[in-house]
Amino acid sequence: MTTRKAPAKPRAPRKASAEAKPSTTPASKAAAKSGAKPAKASAKPRNSRGVQEKTVVKPRPTTPPATVAATPAARSRSASRSATSTVDRKNTPISEFTLANTRHDTRVSPNFLIYELTRSELADRRGIPNNFASDKELRAAIHLAREVLQPIRDKFGSFTPNSVFRGQPLERALKNKPASWLSTSQHSRGEACDIEIVGMSTLALAEWARDNLTFDQIICECYDPAKGPNSGWVHISLKAPGTGENRRQLLSYIADNGKMVYVPGLRATAMA
Repeated sequence: MTTRKAPAKPRAPRKASAEAKPSTTPASKAAAKSGAKPAKASAKPRNSRGVQEKTVVKPRPTTPPATVAATPAARSRSASRSATSTVDRKNTPISEFTLANTRHDTRVSPNFLIYELTRSELADRRGIPNNFASDKELRAAIHLAREVLQPIRDKFGSFTPNSVFRGQPLERALKNKPASWLSTSQHSRGEACDIEIVGMSTLALAEWARDNLTFDQIICECYDPAKGPNSGWVHISLKAPGTGENRRQLLSYIADNGKMVYVPGLRATAMA
C-alpha cells in the first residue's frame, strides 16, 4: 500500500528587518523613482589566497599652504580723492602764510588754489619759473584771490584767471625787456589779475567789478565790440593789506587811430 506524503505547508513570508529601512539619500530616492537599483559598493580587493585584505588609508601629509604676498586692495575713488585732496586753508589768516608752509595745491579760498595764482601759458611755453619771490607777494596774491577772484567766481561761475602773479623774469619775457629791466606792474607784486568770463561782455564784467568789488584799479583792456563782446580782458588790482588805500581808478586800454592808448573810464571807444 502506497503511503502519500502530506503536501508541505507554504512558508509565511519573512518580515523585513527593522534595520532595513529604505535609504533616504538623494541617490537612493532617485533610484527608487526610476526603478533602478543603487549600485553596490565595489568588492574589497583579495590577495592571492583569496582572503580579503583590509584597505589601509594612509593619511596625507598636511603641508601648510604657500604664503601669498598680500596684495593691497584697490582703493576706491573716494579713497583716492582723499589721498590726493588739497590742503584746505581757506580760513587761515593771510598773515600766517609763508613760502615755507604753503604748497602749490593749498586751497586759499573756496574755489582757488595757490598754483592758479602763479600759472602762465607763456611761462610754460618758454620754461620760465614763475614762483613767488617772497612771503609779501604770496600774501598779496591770496588777498586778491579772496577779495576779487572769489566774488567773481561766486557770481558768474567757474573760470580760470589769465594771469595773476608775474615775476620779473616773466614780466621781461612778456614785454620783451632786457635782463636789467624791472617791472613796476602790480602783477609783479601779486596785487593784480587779468580775467575774462566766456560768453560775457568784457565791458559788462568791468562794470560789474566796479559796482561790486573793492579795488585799486580796473582797466578794460583791448576791448573791441567789432571783434565780439568777449574780446579783450579785465585787469583788476587790489593793494595788499597795510600798503595804503585803494585808488578806485577806472581806465580803458583801447585802439585810437591805429594805436593803443589809455583813456579814463570804462568804455569801448576813445571818444567819450
